[in-house]
Amino acid sequence: MNESPVELPSAHELAVETATLFASLAFARLAEETRDLEQARLAIEALKGLVGLLPEDRRQDYQSVLANLQLAYADAAK
Repeated sequence: MNESPVELPSAHELAVETATLFASLAFARLAEETRDLEQARLAIEALKGLVGLLPEDRRQDYQSVLANLQLAYADAAK
């Protein structure tokens, strides 16, 4: 039985997927109908920690997402 090796994602691919999940969670937790500011804050902080680890070609996009989330959080926390 000749099994082909399992292709594992790269660390960069996982970092991008994880950053996307944290961004989605933060946006959802900032929405009025699903608001949870503590969960939003934790997701934003996790994303902030990941941005520097993302591939250069994706980093600027996620820095913009992070800035938008931080502004939305500040607005929601008023």
